[in-house]
Amino acid sequence: MHQPAITGTGVFTPSHVITNDELVATFNAYADRWNLENAQAIAAGTMEAKAHSSSEFILAASGIEQRFVLDKTGVLDPEVMHPWLRERADEEPGVMAEMGLAAAKDALAMAGVEASAVDLILCAASNHERAYPAIAVEIQALLGAGGFAFDMNVACSSATFGIQAAADMIRSGSANRALVISPEICSAHLEWRDRDCHFIFGDVATAVLIERDADARGPRFTIRSTRCATEFSNNIRNNNGFLRRTRKGHMDDRRDMQFMQNGRKVFKEVLPMVSAHIADHMAADGITAADLSRLWLHQANKTMNDYIGKKVLGRDPLPGEQPNILQDYANTSSAGSIIAFAKHSADMSDGQMGLICSFGAGYSVGSVIVARKL
Repeated sequence: MHQPAITGTGVFTPSHVITNDELVATFNAYADRWNLENAQAIAAGTMEAKAHSSSEFILAASGIEQRFVLDKTGVLDPEVMHPWLRERADEEPGVMAEMGLAAAKDALAMAGVEASAVDLILCAASNHERAYPAIAVEIQALLGAGGFAFDMNVACSSATFGIQAAADMIRSGSANRALVISPEICSAHLEWRDRDCHFIFGDVATAVLIERDADARGPRFTIRSTRCATEFSNNIRNNNGFLRRTRKGHMDDRRDMQFMQNGRKVFKEVLPMVSAHIADHMAADGITAADLSRLWLHQANKTMNDYIGKKVLGRDPLPGEQPNILQDYANTSSAGSIIAFAKHSADMSDGQMGLICSFGAGYSVGSVIVARKL
């Protein structure tokens, strides 16, 4: 059995930024027009007027201040309110592969590893732009990697589930070096016209390189243990049509084709599930709260993270113990905890331990306990 270790991380960040103020101005313009168009029904009491959003409401509800997106022109047009993404020819790289490739190259550079030495690629993301051929196989070809590749989807937990799958293959010897890549185009599945959720998501791609600890050339994080769990729930759902409306000329725009959730039930049901999952994982690995120097939690909502951090540590987390990137990136689905890990881990000392955790639709939750090794 081989000891797996995370030796490199990469984060691709889109160039377009949408602030809360920009988002609110667009939403309120849309709401005003909708209310005017439906004034008679609203006056008759058969329809409810759409309330305005506000930057204060968004920050209080989520902790989000801005988000990065692949396209802001469509999102900020009250007549459109979704991204415009150019339809690509079959011979061109897909948008997810292009994003994932950029993150993967950064992870390889950090570890000092050539792409040809990678023999496993997992594209682990909450949505995929096509069913086949696999995005992971496309990235494999673009990168010049060997071995094999496949896609996997466990919604917001995809990255941690991918890390477990890759780590298990490295332990067993079926792979030597693996890239777990999470390109998340969340702006495409978000309903920007729904006040309750129009602010939640952003776009990003992350990559994690995992290899045998014995082969690592520099600082890394050994993977002590991993744990995953699932429990079926309809409270977070996307029925169809992930990128369909982003192509000009396509008119499919059903509400159930975009992200939907029952937020109150999600809070009530997911938080105890995740807290118990982490506690059980730590106990099984012989880890106490005092042993943990860092928590890299799923970046869905600041209130959720604060609750879980307090439950896990038995106290309010100290500054830096539970880093948030939510305020800058918004919710980026499976990539969120990996962004936090990539940006807030290099300062850790030899032997210090931390826990990566993501959770979401399914329900699903995945956790990874790592130890710094210099």
